[in-house]
Amino acid sequence: MEYKTDIEIAQESEMERITAIAEKCGIGPEYVEQYGSYKAKIDLKLLSDRADRPDGKLVLVTAITPTPAGEGKTTTTVGLGDALRRIGKKSVIALREPSLGPVFGVKGGAAGGGYAQVVPMEDINLHFTGDFHAIGAANNLLAAMLDNHIYQGNALHIDPKTITWRRCVDMNDRQLRFVVDGLGGKVNGTPREDGYDITVASEIMAVFCLSTDILDLKRRLASIIVAYTYDGAPVTAGDLKAAGAMAALLKDALKPNLVQTLEHTPAFVHGGPFANIAHGCNSIVATRLALKLGDYCVTEAGFGADLGAEKFLDIKCRMAGLKPDAVVIVATVRALKMHGGLDKKELGTEDLEALRRGLPNLLQHVENITKVYHLPAVVAVNRFPTDTEAELKLVEDECRKLGVNVALSEVWGKGGEGGVELAKEVVRLCAEPNGFTFSYDADKPIVEKLEEISQKIYHADGVELTANAKKQAKKLTELGFGGMPICMAKTQYSFSDDPKLLGAPRGFKITVRNLKVSAGAGFIVALTGDVMTMPGLPKVPAAEKIDVDEHGVISGLF
Repeated sequence: MEYKTDIEIAQESEMERITAIAEKCGIGPEYVEQYGSYKAKIDLKLLSDRADRPDGKLVLVTAITPTPAGEGKTTTTVGLGDALRRIGKKSVIALREPSLGPVFGVKGGAAGGGYAQVVPMEDINLHFTGDFHAIGAANNLLAAMLDNHIYQGNALHIDPKTITWRRCVDMNDRQLRFVVDGLGGKVNGTPREDGYDITVASEIMAVFCLSTDILDLKRRLASIIVAYTYDGAPVTAGDLKAAGAMAALLKDALKPNLVQTLEHTPAFVHGGPFANIAHGCNSIVATRLALKLGDYCVTEAGFGADLGAEKFLDIKCRMAGLKPDAVVIVATVRALKMHGGLDKKELGTEDLEALRRGLPNLLQHVENITKVYHLPAVVAVNRFPTDTEAELKLVEDECRKLGVNVALSEVWGKGGEGGVELAKEVVRLCAEPNGFTFSYDADKPIVEKLEEISQKIYHADGVELTANAKKQAKKLTELGFGGMPICMAKTQYSFSDDPKLLGAPRGFKITVRNLKVSAGAGFIVALTGDVMTMPGLPKVPAAEKIDVDEHGVISGLF
């Protein structure tokens, strides 16, 4: 059977005008700034004007540890939003914006899939409303002002060897990871080692997503540490007098973007930090708007629950005062069999033993959500045609032992209709009381927080800090940053810091090789393993298959 591609399905859909979508969730025309007929930015004044309206229910969609077999988290998020509308609930979706790096690299687009997509998918996956360009410009303005300050006499006594601020570009480009710049004589700057991060790894992206309004954005931007003086004192963007200009570049980007699903459910797509090297959630302002405008806000967090969900709960919810009402954990039989040791080519054949070996990965994510965070959860199994009844029953039986129900999700092929069972279970869970707690107390010492995340969430034996990381922990504590939450930069492919350890490994320790403060974002980043802040392209990049015809119609975007 031949299936249509995601982009073919999206291009054949009939979109409603964005003014009609805004009207559907109670947004008056005075708040809508149109970007063509099918995209709009929403004025943040709407948040203050709706401040007295009670929040809707907050539903977080997360997943098992990702595999090459695919899990379908964004697809499930979109399909669940559509399914809630089908059973008479007023739902609004909140998603991250895709980065151009993965779009042209390995993953392709990130607007859902099949009949559960947000549209216009080509726009969303490419330039959209220009938010990422604005974030990159703000990042690079700060870099330019920093180097210019040194060139113009260095009144702040910045030690160039301590510069922590890197330039960025929203592209996978390994060639830029480490560069030497300022060459060509005195007139061209001060020569030094430098490097680029991908835009979604920039602290500006984290600041952007965690800011509650323009004043909070300016405060956070001013707090960003870019370097240290010869005496070891931090130098900030505020010291360089850069925060105002950076905020000016970001003022329009900070307004959430409104689009729609194929079934015309309103969706905010705004902000896009990676979850393996940043905090992996869409913006606070978009989530808050969705909560004010809908009875149910369906949102997602990147990669597996050990990354995106942990950071959503321990960082975003802590900072924004949010409390989730239910969690959906997405899994596939195929992916669980990969965790059980099967090769990708063998996934189409029933193998209960491989599935049984892989199930601990799902069960560990479930227990983390229900027993560490004390939140009600449901497992959404994205059904594939090759899944057998015996395999599906095994997943259901094992989850039931933990007191968690399983709902089959067929939203990829059926849209909202394929998620009605899941939607009903989510509504039931949202009506239950929950005792949401964080996995650690932010006031504890840095090393204790690292231990708690490693032991409670990853089920590691503990954490080991390199000599350099120990020095950094001591210095960050002395500088007054010890009480910040932790943002773990870790491989997405394993609970451990070794991408080869699949399933639910035991008997390992997490090695923290570097600690740095993101003072504007308000957290400490702990770098583990070989996680890089600038990915590279694969041997055959997805970009090779992307094209545009003489009518401007794009193809190849998955």
